[in-house]
Amino acid sequence: MVDYLCGNIKEIAEQSIVVNIAGVGIVIQVPSGFLFQIDKNIKLYTYLHWNQEQGPTMFGFSSIIDRQVFLLIIGCAGVGPKIALAVLHDLSAKEFLQAIQTGNDTILSKVSGIGAKKAEQIIVHLRHKVSQLVAQGIELDDAQDLKQWHEISQALESLNYSRTEVSRAMNHLKKSHSEINSFDQLLRKALSFLAK
Repeated sequence: MVDYLCGNIKEIAEQSIVVNIAGVGIVIQVPSGFLFQIDKNIKLYTYLHWNQEQGPTMFGFSSIIDRQVFLLIIGCAGVGPKIALAVLHDLSAKEFLQAIQTGNDTILSKVSGIGAKKAEQIIVHLRHKVSQLVAQGIELDDAQDLKQWHEISQALESLNYSRTEVSRAMNHLKKSHSEINSFDQLLRKALSFLAK
């Protein structure tokens, strides 16, 4: 299996990028293509998925934990790569693990393609595996932090921003303003980012 790829980004789409590796353009499915920049050199941890009808698809992740979470999700019965990407698009890997560990089906059921019933199934199926990961030393975010991120996401949705816009704003906040813990300040930063 290909563990990781290094190359230069040549094209970006909503959930895929084209990476030039030694003169070969490889299409890689990612949780959100808009987090990348054209002509940037990157390293992606990869997973090659084989589908009986469509053949091979390469998936790429910016961290090993993102790939671990993706593999955990597609290990659930009735859950494919499309839903796994949607989870990582809407939640961070740590937020997903936190939601599983605390049994928070409300946050999971907000992800595109996951309803309340499927959220419960995923939690039941993965709770033990997530506990093992945490026992290996993965630190999860505080449950209060998770609740606040969820509330900000809901506030943006109530202002009629699309799922893609909300996701981009949330990713921006987590990367650039994670030290801020005031709901009002974070919401203002998100609105400022979306206004650009």
